[in-house]
Amino acid sequence: MKCIVLAAGYATRLYPLTENFPKPLLKVADKPILNWILDTVGDKVTETIVVSNHKFVEHFEKWAEEQDYAMTIKVVDDGSTDNDHRLGAVKDIQFALDSIGSEIDDNEGYLVVAGDNVIDFSLSDFIDFAVKKGTSCITCHEENELKKQQKTAIITIDDECKITSYEEKPQTPKGNLAVPPFYFYFGRDIKRIEEAIDKGCGYDAPGSYAAWLSGQTTMYAWKMVKEDGSQGHRFDIGDLESYEKVQEYFK
Repeated sequence: MKCIVLAAGYATRLYPLTENFPKPLLKVADKPILNWILDTVGDKVTETIVVSNHKFVEHFEKWAEEQDYAMTIKVVDDGSTDNDHRLGAVKDIQFALDSIGSEIDDNEGYLVVAGDNVIDFSLSDFIDFAVKKGTSCITCHEENELKKQQKTAIITIDDECKITSYEEKPQTPKGNLAVPPFYFYFGRDIKRIEEAIDKGCGYDAPGSYAAWLSGQTTMYAWKMVKEDGSQGHRFDIGDLESYEKVQEYFK
């Protein structure tokens, strides 16, 4: 199983912290944000591909050299040099696939994650869920604040956790399950990215592809949960204030 980490953003709202340093490598409780994610995948991932922009690629390469995970870590440079010319998350997924240099196995699993989120739950449990379902899957959590619902993707599911609707930033949400940027795709599905883009799928946000795919094939959603059964949390560090709050939470 492979993991694709989307880490090619520029985090302009976090300046000056990220003006010359990538957000995924900022530390929370003395650990880089990216490690908070990789520490939870267990031994299920054999290779991780980190997609960087050209501006920050050397930082990620240095970080990769210092890691001692059992998985191999490969850093790839998508060539972009500023926020106005970034490829977009979906195209970066395709870029990572192209960098592998071998044919995609229909039955291999691909964990796709945004590299700038801190989590307090296990992605290993999410992988187990997806493998058991035998389909591409997404994660979700309850979000009951309307303004936040209108700024993210909202899904509805049936009693078996099968996705029944998937809307990006709905003004009138059909449900209260928000979708964070953690996805599991089987090879047979992730290889359809070019088809999706050709048919008008957005490519700036990573969730655009999951939303498109949910309309083409059966997909399920795993509710983020911690070992004690309580709801898991992900912390999107978007600005200096949110970074300070996460630091305090994990102190």
